[in-house]
Amino acid sequence: MDNERKSVETILRHSRHDWLNKLQLIKGNIELNNIDRAKAVIEEIIIEAHHEAMLSNLNMPKFTETLLTANWRSLPLHIEFQVVELQRGLRDMDEFISAWLEELFHILGDSLDDYGENVLVISIDENKEHNLRLSFELQGTIKNESVLRNFLNKSVSKNAGVTVREINSVEAVFLVELFED
Repeated sequence: MDNERKSVETILRHSRHDWLNKLQLIKGNIELNNIDRAKAVIEEIIIEAHHEAMLSNLNMPKFTETLLTANWRSLPLHIEFQVVELQRGLRDMDEFISAWLEELFHILGDSLDDYGENVLVISIDENKEHNLRLSFELQGTIKNESVLRNFLNKSVSKNAGVTVREINSVEAVFLVELFED
C-alpha cells in the first residue's frame, strides 16, 4: 500500500507540475498581450486532453500509463502522441505493448544524443483490417542507429509486426501492428 500511495503521490506531483507550467504559459502570454498565442496554447491543451481521453478509452491501462507518464522520465527526448479514431483497443496485448514500449524507451535513451532536440511522435490508429497500429516518427540526433535498428528488426511476437521505413542519423520512422489471436 505504501508503494501504491507513493506512486499516486508521484503522479499527482508530476501532473500538478505540468498543469502549472501550462497555466504559466497562458498567463505569461496574456500579460504580454499575446492573446492569440494564449488562445493557441489553450487549444493545444484541449487537443492534448482529447487524445489522452481517447487513449484512456482503449481499455489498455498499462499502455495508457506508459504513454501518459513517458515525459516524466529522464529520457533524452520529448514524446507526443495522437489517437486517431479507433473502434477498440486490444486488451490482450496491453502487457506486451507496454513492455515493448518500455524497452523502446530504454533503447532510445541509449541511442539518442543527450543534448539533441529529440522528439518522438506516436500516432495510434487502425489499419484496413482493424488491427491496432502505432506509427512512430522520431526526429533528433541518433548517435547509435545500429542499436535502434537491431531492436526494431528482432522478432517481436506472433501477434505483432514491426515495419521500419527509415533510420538515419536524424530520423527514424517505423510502424508496429498488433494482431488478435
